[in-house]
Amino acid sequence: MYCVYAIYPTKYNKIYIGYTSNLVKRLDAQNSDRNNGWTSNFEPWIILFAEECDSKHNARKREIQLKSCKGRKFIHSLVINK
Repeated sequence: MYCVYAIYPTKYNKIYIGYTSNLVKRLDAQNSDRNNGWTSNFEPWIILFAEECDSKHNARKREIQLKSCKGRKFIHSLVINK
């Protein structure tokens, strides 16, 4: 089972969208001291949106949809309503 997710740092106006097979482990990695990637600049991250998919292919497809203009508008609407 795969999951598409959007995470959001409460201190910054950034959103990260991705997919994973283990959301808890992925969020821990994003917030880890050992994280040297882009997301390390905006810690701590919280889960804003998560959606299960039945396959890796479908998760990747949904990730691409959420990264589109229409998908980003949907994700940003979640931030406004939070």
